[in-house]
Amino acid sequence: MILDGFTAADVDTPGGARIRVRAAGTGPPVVLLHGYPQTSAMWHLVAPALAADRTVVLADLPGYGDSRTGGADVAASGKRAMAADVVAAMAALGHGRFAVVGHDRGARCAYRLALDHPASVSGLAVLDVLPTGDVFARVDAAFARSAWHWFFLAQPGDLPERLIAADPDAFFLRGAAELFHPEALAEYRRAWTRPEVVHAMCQDYRAGAGVDAADDEADRGVRTIACPTLVLWGARGPLGREPDVLDVWRAWAPAATGRALDCGHYLAEERPDETLAAIRGLLAG
Repeated sequence: MILDGFTAADVDTPGGARIRVRAAGTGPPVVLLHGYPQTSAMWHLVAPALAADRTVVLADLPGYGDSRTGGADVAASGKRAMAADVVAAMAALGHGRFAVVGHDRGARCAYRLALDHPASVSGLAVLDVLPTGDVFARVDAAFARSAWHWFFLAQPGDLPERLIAADPDAFFLRGAAELFHPEALAEYRRAWTRPEVVHAMCQDYRAGAGVDAADDEADRGVRTIACPTLVLWGARGPLGREPDVLDVWRAWAPAATGRALDCGHYLAEERPDETLAAIRGLLAG
């Protein structure tokens, strides 16, 4: 079974969230945060090897998988609130300072965590994202066509939730099923067939278009990320057409290093060995 040897637990946070974590290993701690529309199972090809000499914590983002958010309003799904929940969960596990690795929405939580809680973060890796504020500043026709779900999921009310409920697999998979291990896919499906998880995903994107973008703009040019920062992206994914990924990140994390991998969006599942090696390099530094 995938992630055999990882022990699951639920951690309640002062903000009212409940975070499902899976942990294994001993040594310096690192928390891995998944993306949309997945769960912490996405790390199954990377996490066991990391746990050979690290304490590895896999966390379902608030509202995703088996976690829940700390409130019903959109702000509770903002990355500032999510980051605070992750910090609280790690503290409850005995980890006051740790490295954080995030993919997709998890990467948005990860860099917000590094901005808001710098004393807690020993290293940061962001996989296949640009900062939220920069994404919205760059929206063009090509992005709107390829990433239309950003705008669909962010619609107010319950329209997206009702439409997705008609056929969740058709909406979330859209031809990507072959990329995922069958057991990981079963975990993702178990989550996204639950109405409360779909609602949380929509709240996440509503927050992205609102409080997250506003928080980024408030910090732009004011705060930067000082810890070692790794940026990875897929050459055949959505960032493959962006010529200045590292330049964008260096405005936020001046010492950022990184590169593109020969894959699409799901780096840890498409190129696990290269992803693992890059993360190990960050952690060793």
